[in-house]
Amino acid sequence: MLNYIKQKIRAAIVLKYKNIALLVLLILPLIKANMSQAETLKVCYDQWAPMTIFPTEASPNRGVVIDMLENIFTEKGYDIEYYEVPLARGLDMVAEGLCDMLPEYLLSPSSENDFVYASEPTFSYSTAFVIRRDDPWRYNGIHSIEGKRIATGAGWDYSSVSVDYQHYIDAQEHSGLVEVIAGTDDVVERIFQMIKANRVDLYADNDLVLQHTLNRLNLQNDLQIIRPGLDKKLVEMPIFSTTIPEAKRLELIRIWNEGRVAMRGEKETLLLKKYNVTIQ
Repeated sequence: MLNYIKQKIRAAIVLKYKNIALLVLLILPLIKANMSQAETLKVCYDQWAPMTIFPTEASPNRGVVIDMLENIFTEKGYDIEYYEVPLARGLDMVAEGLCDMLPEYLLSPSSENDFVYASEPTFSYSTAFVIRRDDPWRYNGIHSIEGKRIATGAGWDYSSVSVDYQHYIDAQEHSGLVEVIAGTDDVVERIFQMIKANRVDLYADNDLVLQHTLNRLNLQNDLQIIRPGLDKKLVEMPIFSTTIPEAKRLELIRIWNEGRVAMRGEKETLLLKKYNVTIQ
C-alpha cells in the first residue's frame, strides 16, 4: 500500500512538471514576440556639436541632446533608430513620416503645419560671438556690426534671436560683407579657421557650440568668445511628425516633456560636463 501511494505521488509530481514545461513552451513564443515588437523611435538629427554629433569609430558620442533623448526614451522601453542627415533633409523626413521626430529645431509657429512641437525645449541657449583674440570689438547693438565681415551658414535663420541681425545679413547692400558657408563638412569648424586666417571677422552662434568648437580645435590663443551675444535666447524644441497617429504622438510628447523636466539640475550639468561645456 505504501509503495502504491509513493508511485501516485511520483506520478503527480512528474505530471506537474510536465504541465509547467508545457506552459513555458506555450508562453515563451509570446514573450519573444512581445520583445520583438518593442516600440522603435526613428530620430533624424543634424550635426551641431556638442548638442548633436554624428558619431565616428574614434568618437562614438552623439552629443548632449541625443544622450538626453536616449536616456528619456530607452527608460520607457523604446529602441532608437538614428538617421544622421543635414537639417533640411531631416525636416523633410519628419514631414514625410520617414522619421518620428527631430530633437532640436528653432521655435517657429509658421512651421507647425509640417510637424508638432513638444512643450519642453531641449535648451534655451544664450548666443555669443567668436572673434580673433587681438580684436577689441564688442557687440553693442546692430550698428556695431557695420563694416565687419560676418560668417553664417547656408539657410541659417537668426530671426528668433534678433530680427535686426537677420535683416542685416539678408540685406543686398551688405552682401559683400556676409560670407555664406555651405557644404557637408563641419561648417562651424571652417568658420573658426576663416576667422583665424582673417578672412572674416565674426560669427554668432549658441554659446555652447562656440565653447565646444574652440576647445576641440584648441584655438584659445587665436580666438575668443564674446558675451553678451544677440538680443534673445535661442529656444530649440523637439518636433514630432504629423503622420504619427495622434494618440501615439501625444504619448511621445508627454514622455519627452516629463523626461526633460526630470533631467534638469544635476543630470543636465553632468551631461554638459561630459562634453566640456558649461552654461554661462
